Amino acid sequence: MREHQVVVWHYWCSSCAILTYPKNAFKPQQKATSNLEIGSVIFGGTKFDTAAVYGEFEDVVVWANTVGPINNRQETYEYFQLPYCKGSGTVEHRHETLGEALLGMELVNSGIPIKFKRNYAGQSICGTKTLTLEEIKTFHYAVANEYWFQYFIDDLPVWGMVGKVDKATNEVFLYTHVRFEIHYNKDQIVFAKVIPDTTVQLDLRNNVQKVDFTYSVQWDTSDTEFKDRFQHYLDSDFFENKIHWFSICNSLMMVLFLTGFASALWIRYLRRDFARYDKEVGLNDFDHDLGDDYGWKQIHGDVFRPPANLMTFAVFLGTGHQLAWTSFFAILYTIFGQEWTERASILTATIFIYAFMAPISGYTAASTYSKYGGRDWVKAMLMTASFWPGTVGVVTGLNNAIAIYYTSSRAIPFGTMMALLSIWLFITLPLTFIGTIIGRHYAGQGNFPCRVHPIPRQIPEKVWYAEPIVVIAMGGVLPFASIFIEIYFLFTSFWSYKVYYVYGFMLLVFAIVILVTACVTVVSTYFVINTEDYRWHWMSLATCGSTAGYVYIYAVYYFMHRTRMSGLFQTMFYFGNTALACMAIFLILGSVGYVAANKFMTTIYRNVKLD
Repeated sequence: MREHQVVVWHYWCSSCAILTYPKNAFKPQQKATSNLEIGSVIFGGTKFDTAAVYGEFEDVVVWANTVGPINNRQETYEYFQLPYCKGSGTVEHRHETLGEALLGMELVNSGIPIKFKRNYAGQSICGTKTLTLEEIKTFHYAVANEYWFQYFIDDLPVWGMVGKVDKATNEVFLYTHVRFEIHYNKDQIVFAKVIPDTTVQLDLRNNVQKVDFTYSVQWDTSDTEFKDRFQHYLDSDFFENKIHWFSICNSLMMVLFLTGFASALWIRYLRRDFARYDKEVGLNDFDHDLGDDYGWKQIHGDVFRPPANLMTFAVFLGTGHQLAWTSFFAILYTIFGQEWTERASILTATIFIYAFMAPISGYTAASTYSKYGGRDWVKAMLMTASFWPGTVGVVTGLNNAIAIYYTSSRAIPFGTMMALLSIWLFITLPLTFIGTIIGRHYAGQGNFPCRVHPIPRQIPEKVWYAEPIVVIAMGGVLPFASIFIEIYFLFTSFWSYKVYYVYGFMLLVFAIVILVTACVTVVSTYFVINTEDYRWHWMSLATCGSTAGYVYIYAVYYFMHRTRMSGLFQTMFYFGNTALACMAIFLILGSVGYVAANKFMTTIYRNVKLD
């Protein structure tokens, strides 16, 4: 922490106790909202190139956002749930976008009167305020649990602590004075900072206590351009250090190795198989004797048999495609639009990108389902459109119930729920239907290279390391290794207070993991079918999809050893939202793996002469 400004990025602890939180410590004074994001620090809503211009002594509004324990990123409450006094300004809500509603942002005018370029010293916010015993206990609890608050000044976020605890005497002190440092360039604000000080001891033995909340403002000139005013929030030493660059280079080397290995597999082993199976000139007697006695050609009559639970398989595949393209376009949108500088805009954009990617999921699921003989396409369409929103809804609903119980600002209001339902009903569902119709009629023909035998072939016994479950467990290691460092940076940003802004790195890592997934799945599929096991569909989906399991295991380690998170609220938000992220990873990498494996299988069986 630098002068009470929250720039904490990670914590080390040997053990994290699960603490309980008093149910009615804070009673909501206004309707609560919620947070769906497990993402980055919330920034102001003004883009770099959008200038807010002020006249001499014009009013500058200090918007109060939330308060909450510094160690629990998701546990936030409305600012005036703490018994701060309200200034003379009219207290009004500023609630602009869907993303802000989902993030639990309900900006309220703090009533602290500030005018552009006018300095203040020791000004009272609302006169002397008499705190009741209940209000003293509320402040005491907040200070003892290291609560911090957030303001927005001209869409610049500033943070400060509610108070401090004297560790020597265990005395609790409340900060009753806030000092604002604001820099301006001509008629624009380019920097803001708040420093709480002047402590008042909270004595719980008194029934009432009189407090005067005051503030001061210091204005200074600056040479910083308006478009560069967010730069001081960024930590380039952290995100652009040698380790980050080394991890990218290491992942690129892994891609080169795997693509080379896959190419060698194709050039050497498959060409040899083609030559042996087609009995070309130049084969030695040993290969001639083998003929079709073993290998992947033996299962040509079963390899394109419909996978078990075809509808579920098609739904997973369609959802994975939709999430993959959503991730790709969301990253591009953020890179070219610099949307990380806008408050909650990334979340809002991702929701609509996902909705408009619905034809992809409908097309993919319907074509796969119809190609393998599925007939109940209406049910398949509804499941495809509902699976991911339903999964998110279940996890979010559980988190929302906990947020309501804790009277947190993260509780999603009914109106926001109806807005999300409308997006699904009027955008996602119709577009999924359109994609389903196209996929069913134009890509749902089962033009397989081999005829499927009516009776399934018995799968022979094999060594333990050739079992699909072992191949699946090992298949996720390399993709996880290629994204491990990036996962660390993302976790540090999402669950702490670092601002993630290197989306160029993210795009490169996204491309790398896609290539690694394709190569690993192709090699694993060839290895399995060579043991005459034709159950490659689900295996190709799960081989690199198992990367999600390794990410979740790392998330448990990160929670226990890299944070000081505690309590039911934060624990449920952390593991619930991380589970959603890991499910998305499973579907994205699984769908990519299946596409690569399907292309591989179609190609090799089309290139041999079959009986």
